[in-house]
Amino acid sequence: MIQNKLFKLSMLSLALVGIGWAINDDPKFKASHLKHWAYKPVVEPAVPTVQNKTWVKSEIDAFILQALEKKQLAPSKPADKITLLRRATFDLTGLPPTPEEVQAFINDKSSKAFEKVVDRLLASPAYGEKWGRHWLDLARYAESDGFKADDTRPHIWRYRDYVIKSFNADKPYDRFIKEQIAGDELWPNDPDALVATGFNRHYPDEYNARNLMQRRQEILNDITDTVGAVFLGTTYACARCHDHKYDPVLQKDYYKLQAFFAATRAKDDYVLASATEQAEHKRKQAIWEEQTKDLRAEIARLEAPHLKALYDDGFEKYPTEIQTAITTPPDKRDSMQWLMYHKAQWQLHYGIDEDGNGVKNKLKGEQKKQWETLRAHLAAFDSIKPKPLPIGSGITDVGKEAPKHHLLNGGGYDNYGEEVQPGYLTIIDKMPARVVPPTNCESTGRRTALANWLTDTNNPLVARVMVNRIWQYHFGRGIVGTSSDFGMMREPETHRELLDYLAVTFIEKDWSIKAMHRLMMLSSTYQQTSDHNEIAATKDPDNALLWKFRRQRLSGEEIRDAVLAVSGRLNRTMGGPSVFPDIPKEMEVRGGWNRKEIEDAKNRRSVYVFVRRNSRYPMFQAFDMPDTHESCARRSTTTTAPQALSLLNDQAMLKAATSLAERAMQTSSPEDWVKQVYLLAYARKPGPQERDLATAFLTQQAALLKSRIEEKKPVALPSHLRAGVDPAIAAALVDFCHVLINSNEFVYVN
Repeated sequence: MIQNKLFKLSMLSLALVGIGWAINDDPKFKASHLKHWAYKPVVEPAVPTVQNKTWVKSEIDAFILQALEKKQLAPSKPADKITLLRRATFDLTGLPPTPEEVQAFINDKSSKAFEKVVDRLLASPAYGEKWGRHWLDLARYAESDGFKADDTRPHIWRYRDYVIKSFNADKPYDRFIKEQIAGDELWPNDPDALVATGFNRHYPDEYNARNLMQRRQEILNDITDTVGAVFLGTTYACARCHDHKYDPVLQKDYYKLQAFFAATRAKDDYVLASATEQAEHKRKQAIWEEQTKDLRAEIARLEAPHLKALYDDGFEKYPTEIQTAITTPPDKRDSMQWLMYHKAQWQLHYGIDEDGNGVKNKLKGEQKKQWETLRAHLAAFDSIKPKPLPIGSGITDVGKEAPKHHLLNGGGYDNYGEEVQPGYLTIIDKMPARVVPPTNCESTGRRTALANWLTDTNNPLVARVMVNRIWQYHFGRGIVGTSSDFGMMREPETHRELLDYLAVTFIEKDWSIKAMHRLMMLSSTYQQTSDHNEIAATKDPDNALLWKFRRQRLSGEEIRDAVLAVSGRLNRTMGGPSVFPDIPKEMEVRGGWNRKEIEDAKNRRSVYVFVRRNSRYPMFQAFDMPDTHESCARRSTTTTAPQALSLLNDQAMLKAATSLAERAMQTSSPEDWVKQVYLLAYARKPGPQERDLATAFLTQQAALLKSRIEEKKPVALPSHLRAGVDPAIAAALVDFCHVLINSNEFVYVN
């Protein structure tokens, strides 16, 4: 089978020379560029023959073991069942295993016990929440604009839900890409495809900047850089001002990729309802409008001069060319004027809505009273007014024509060089893009051409880049360490042949991400212990050859979710608008933070916590949540004092510790409290020494707390105590639980 695939791929590579897929021989490229493996077609290598065949559970192991044997190293022994279950459960769901899941796995003596665990976890709704978070890092997902005002984007959370839903459905990666690049062109009647275009809506944007041409160019730069890094593992941004100093990326290539988005604008009012639902809404709206037309006319008469004054104030601040774009009749506007027109609308109507916000404070005296009376009469018709249809944010094109796009000399937004057409990386494909405007929507079709090129099975980068990311999230480091940079300055790959094997397999398995999880996790490589080996560490100190499993710290989101899960406080509700857990009362948040969130909502999974660009949730920021102004390929892992202080002093942590203690007390007798807490927190029973230490701690701590309770000083106590339980012991158990969720064993995965 492998030989057959090799033959087919070789023949295909030869056939494609004539249509631009062959490695380019442009004299601007160095010999090292032309030889660089990442830009050559993916051809599946033969699976190596190794000495220790009994260790090889999958082809992955053969590639890993071959490299180890060359260094005269041996892999580590298999991890014990509890370690393996905890590792896999966090890996696929971002949550700890329950005591029941631990016991079921221990009791399953079949050879497929772990395979069944992996399949169960992949089928869990929590899988999409965990792996969706990885993708949101890449997409620089946030729910606000950034810059000084950091205004909220009220509908962008639907993109987060789309990503989670896509991962849970195991949507083929090629379809996933196409939806995010060109969903509105390819499937204009599919709400998911429209919301998917939010990938390129996540750029930061200073809405009140008046130089709209500069703003447009900055947005295009952001989109170009992100698409290049996320899908192609290529640092396009370095070619913005000149040919890339290291990689085979010409300056012209930068603007060729950017030209695919030349006609693109934000669209924050995608209607996500069926044709039937929209028709019914229109019918009800017409009834409401007919019955309220006189009232609305009177309100409009009062508001008109103030609305005009607000509009004029915004209009006059724009330069002449933008004013011209706004005032030019629609049938006379060219595509660039349409882009400027749409970009200007936000500022021209900022703070004004159909409820009169933005105008109310402008009205005075009798006029204001009259307006309020009319508004009250209008509100009486709310019972017949249809509820708003669901709205989504994304991008679209301004029409079937794109403005001319130019190379920018020195990267200056208005320093135009030669005109460029949409195209690809010259070293891979020097042919111009074949753009066909769609017949089913008013768009250029440019992004469809890009989406099709990205997902062509002959593209040498896209599959390699994605399987490398999956490997990174499982093993702590990608086969190529710089997972968004496969260029000449990358962190060198450790197992190049394995990467190509995975890329070919990914495509063969219909771009199934879940299939790649199974392949990686069912390998002996994944199931190794993380124990240290001094001899191996001397030869391979960075564990680049994977002679053991890398110990990994949980992210801030995972720590919070784990704490909520073991305490029994986790709210598993999926989807919907984001939530606002408590933040320090002293923390000022420009753009707003809902400090009156209902208690149960505060305990939803961390992926649903509101993401404000300039004011990240403090715990997540302490634990290295990335800056959402740009795509993040690999999170940093730091060790700082604020992390320890966050776990020790955050009131949410103390509440969780109290709930964990209460949970243990309700399900076990006093002599088994410690055992139950260990099972919940660590997925294991305490050893004899740990039990003795815990008992001693509870005794000593209870003695300290007893006087505080007698003096009626504040003490953390479970809300429900069994009859006869000493409150001091219960309070000591809370402190003990607080210690456990602050421990390395809790926040690290072996």
